[in-house]
Amino acid sequence: MDSDPFRYDSWIEEALRSVIRRSLTYASENGLPGEHHFFLTFRTDAAGVEIPGYLKSEHGEEMTIILQHQFEELIVNEDAVWVTLRFNGTPERLRIPFDAMVSFADPSVNFGLQMKMPNELEDDEAQDPPAAMNADSDMDAPPAAKRPKGTGEVIALDSFRKK
Repeated sequence: MDSDPFRYDSWIEEALRSVIRRSLTYASENGLPGEHHFFLTFRTDAAGVEIPGYLKSEHGEEMTIILQHQFEELIVNEDAVWVTLRFNGTPERLRIPFDAMVSFADPSVNFGLQMKMPNELEDDEAQDPPAAMNADSDMDAPPAAKRPKGTGEVIALDSFRKK
């Protein structure tokens, strides 16, 4: 185990999660202005995640949700976000801890963040980030024609990490 007290990798992950927290807090207090919308990808098997069993079985280890027009009761605290979304017309309450989040994107401004899970922070081996962040097909995503063009940038910090 590394005895260096400067855990830059952990500190950067913490800072990136605070950007997500701040964005969601703003949205919970003010709504989403203009064309802003968020893609949140999270680990369904992470500690503290609360989703219905059928969603976990349908989506396996990772799930992406979109916060745009049809979400309710968005509540954010230091550790997690709660939101009510509709799946096949049925409202479901989700709890997603920030530590479970894998990626965050706001395609309206071509912004994205790619996280590592806490157990990956300890790995010496760099791992490739997922190739794409796709919206969940069950979600009420905007039609492709209305989505902003451009690929967005995902910030991956692997190249800066000590190997």
